[in-house]
Amino acid sequence: MNLILLGAPGAGKGTLAATLVEKMGVPSVSTGNILREAIKNGTELGKQAKAFMDEGKLVPDQLVIDLLADRIAQPDCANGYILDGFPRTIPQAEALDKIASIDCALSLEVPDGVITKRMSGRRVCLKCGATYHIENFPPKAEGVCDACGDPLVIRADDKPEVVQARLKTYHETTEPLIGYYGSQGKLKSIDGTKGIDSTVKFAAEALGIEV
Repeated sequence: MNLILLGAPGAGKGTLAATLVEKMGVPSVSTGNILREAIKNGTELGKQAKAFMDEGKLVPDQLVIDLLADRIAQPDCANGYILDGFPRTIPQAEALDKIASIDCALSLEVPDGVITKRMSGRRVCLKCGATYHIENFPPKAEGVCDACGDPLVIRADDKPEVVQARLKTYHETTEPLIGYYGSQGKLKSIDGTKGIDSTVKFAAEALGIEV
């Protein structure tokens, strides 16, 4: 099965993808990782991508599509894959349709208010990388890492005003993909507010797989 995960930043796509990769036995294909790997290996497409990035420009959609086409042609994608971070816009989805057959777009439905609360409640330890949440997984001592005792901080990306800006961008550019895949009959929507165990259960039911 070739699967796309849709949802706002903080909806839980990354956590769900990691679980589905294990349960379905297919790779997660990240355009970010593909770009980094191509640049590291000095491939022709990687050199082209690096030239844009060195100038501070976005890598053109067509170049990303070409890199993606190479990746999904690899043997480990023969039985399917989960696309991570792509497509983000309607033009990207249209370009993707020319190189791949997407079986399902799974949309995690989480209200903005829940996402803001989720993300703004996260705290991280810069020393050891441990992650906490002030409500769902608080440290034993407020503001202090259980593992190493260093102070916990809120990441810039998790500050409420930044979360709001990211959600605005999502609603404007990426949310239209719900309608795009809905019109193709490929959309399945699940409740992403009940915690990861329930989300995995809902996803398995929607996809018709065992977990």
